[in-house]
Amino acid sequence: MSDTLLSALVLIPALIFAIVFHEVSHGWSALALGDTTARDMRRLSLNPIRHVDPLGTVILPGALALLGAPVFGWAKPVPVNARRLRNPRYGMMAVAAAGPASNLVLAAIAAVGLGLLGRGLQAQPEGALALAMMGLNYFILINIFLALFNLLPIPPFDGSHIVEGLLPRDAARAYAKLRPLGLPLVFLLLLVLPSLIPGFDLIGRFLTPVVMRAQDFYYSIAAWAAGG
Repeated sequence: MSDTLLSALVLIPALIFAIVFHEVSHGWSALALGDTTARDMRRLSLNPIRHVDPLGTVILPGALALLGAPVFGWAKPVPVNARRLRNPRYGMMAVAAAGPASNLVLAAIAAVGLGLLGRGLQAQPEGALALAMMGLNYFILINIFLALFNLLPIPPFDGSHIVEGLLPRDAARAYAKLRPLGLPLVFLLLLVLPSLIPGFDLIGRFLTPVVMRAQDFYYSIAAWAAGG
């Protein structure tokens, strides 16, 4: 089996779980704040079949991974009814923040697991251990990237809901008008323009350095768990 195929077989399940957990966290947060919509529609399950979008959860991220491009994706959004939240304005901010926060928690758990697997290793891991450690490395990076990527203030990302809640009401209404542009705006800013305009790389210039610093932080957690 080629290294590329093996990497894809490890990366794609990790990505699916991270995306699904992210979406379910929105639903759990909404439920805690008074909105039962996701629970009523049976979307609080971690069963990926209820959340997977074939294009956004499997095809696109898998293709990006194989091409060596920045990997991102999405699941079917967990439904949230802002009017049923106890405080719709700030409740939506909390619901939006719950997704990225859940990914950062998953990255921390994976870092501890990576450190425990590496505890006492005197040589390069092989076999199942090497595969497990590779999977945890991917899982840490995927969750960091998903968290920070979703905090970008571009509709429909979580960051846009947070910004909308922070803006004065008139400015928030104007900003919300960008939401219908949704994914076309994302593809334009993050995929099309970088390929057409040299140097126009929002992810490479602004997001990747932050992801790398965060990755160093999580590897320090792994080193602590390994007893280093």
